[in-house]
Amino acid sequence: MTHFPVTNSNLSATHLGLFLQEKYSLSKDTKCQLIKAGINDTYLVTDNSNKFVFRVYSLNWRSKTEIDEEIKLLNQLKENTISISYPLSDNESNYVQTLSAPEGDRFAVLFTFASGEKQHIISEETHFQIGQLIARLHKITTNQKLNRIDYTPEAILIDSLKEVSAFLKSDTEEMSFMKSTQIYLLKEFENADISQIRQGIVHLDIWFDNLNITTDNQVTIFDFDFCGNGWLCLDIAYYILQLHNIEKYEAKDYQPKVDRFLQGYESLTPLSAEEKRLIPMLGVSLYFFYLGVQCQRYDNWSNSFLSENYLKRFINGLVRRYYDIYKLGDNKNCA
Repeated sequence: MTHFPVTNSNLSATHLGLFLQEKYSLSKDTKCQLIKAGINDTYLVTDNSNKFVFRVYSLNWRSKTEIDEEIKLLNQLKENTISISYPLSDNESNYVQTLSAPEGDRFAVLFTFASGEKQHIISEETHFQIGQLIARLHKITTNQKLNRIDYTPEAILIDSLKEVSAFLKSDTEEMSFMKSTQIYLLKEFENADISQIRQGIVHLDIWFDNLNITTDNQVTIFDFDFCGNGWLCLDIAYYILQLHNIEKYEAKDYQPKVDRFLQGYESLTPLSAEEKRLIPMLGVSLYFFYLGVQCQRYDNWSNSFLSENYLKRFINGLVRRYYDIYKLGDNKNCA
């Protein structure tokens, strides 16, 4: 029987469990279950008391070289005792598996399980510890470079808006705002004093969904799928942006939590005045970037919610609100 071609599939958790038993010498009691389907599919692997995470990359989402570079970074961070989820090699010392899916060969990697659980609302003290953890990570990745994406203004602001334009009409008020904001941000980045901005490898997706926290406040970072090269303060901007999304600016404990996070970071490595000035602008820019990712991956991730109405609500409720709070067009912003 000839099967109709597909662009994306969910691989059988049962059969992946059998595959992992053989490849990694796991026991016959090993169980595998799909816990998240998205840009990549994530499976929880349980072998008695041991847990692992198996990530199956979408077809053509990351090249073998990009995945190898991610693994190289994670192994370096592990060697420097940074608290991360790290990759595990199989019986033949291979980190990357190739799975013959209906849509084509998909890559996959087995990772350690990050102890603890995700916490939606985090205490000030934990934000301080997360700031310190990101600072330790940055001290290792400063001035380093991966053979992966460079997070330039073009990649963050221009390419992303092209993706959004396929779903949002050009004559809408929201697209007009995005275009004018893009021009403003590109000009600001062009005029930034790059001599005062540290560069290196960034995670670019550090938020509560990619952090596990134990009962004794030990924090582990995972999911480095978006790691690449750029200004280190991008990670700071993204974390504060996500904190704003969760806590809301008007909440009495929002600013104290931002302050404690920054204090934790600067207790180990300082932020320059220029980096602090840019943080709100970078936050708005990362809204652009991740809206672009949602539109780019419409086929296998965001099609259950992405629409013109969703984009309008997102832009008005988050992007424009963040822009206005920090008075970016008035040049009065501060971290």
